[in-house]
Amino acid sequence: MRRSAIERLLPAAYQRACVPGSVLWALLDVMEGLHAPDEAILAEVDALFDPYRAPDGLVVRLTRWVAMDHVVASPRPDTPLPLPVGRLRDLVANAALLARWRGTPYGLRRALELATGMSGFAIDEPAERAFHVVVRVPVAAAGQLAVITRIVEAEKPASATVEIVLEEESP
Repeated sequence: MRRSAIERLLPAAYQRACVPGSVLWALLDVMEGLHAPDEAILAEVDALFDPYRAPDGLVVRLTRWVAMDHVVASPRPDTPLPLPVGRLRDLVANAALLARWRGTPYGLRRALELATGMSGFAIDEPAERAFHVVVRVPVAAAGQLAVITRIVEAEKPASATVEIVLEEESP
């Protein structure tokens, strides 16, 4: 808050006494200096909620705020993140879209693509087996099966059973 703005908040008698060189003038200058760091943070507060501008340490919290915390769920807080921070940023940025399509093949496939950075996932619903979903994972994503499993369990329809199948590499 600028010194002049603080001065306007004072009673009229104090405003008249606030002249250059007075104790009150110096005190208002000090108050302005004390407010400066907080105002600098408030001027950029929107960056804290933008997944692509937020500090790396805040991105994990943002995943929780948009109900994507199952992706980073870990039994111990000192465990490294299962995904690079850039992929977590993508998930947070697309959280509204993913929430809109949650429980659908499109939503599940999109969540898997964003989390792994790969395409080629196939979601099948076999006609001979009601309420069952088969998720076909490209072989390139084999190293991320733990994250894929957590996402599939959280994003699939609640009433459906699921089978995760690693596609074999074609010759």
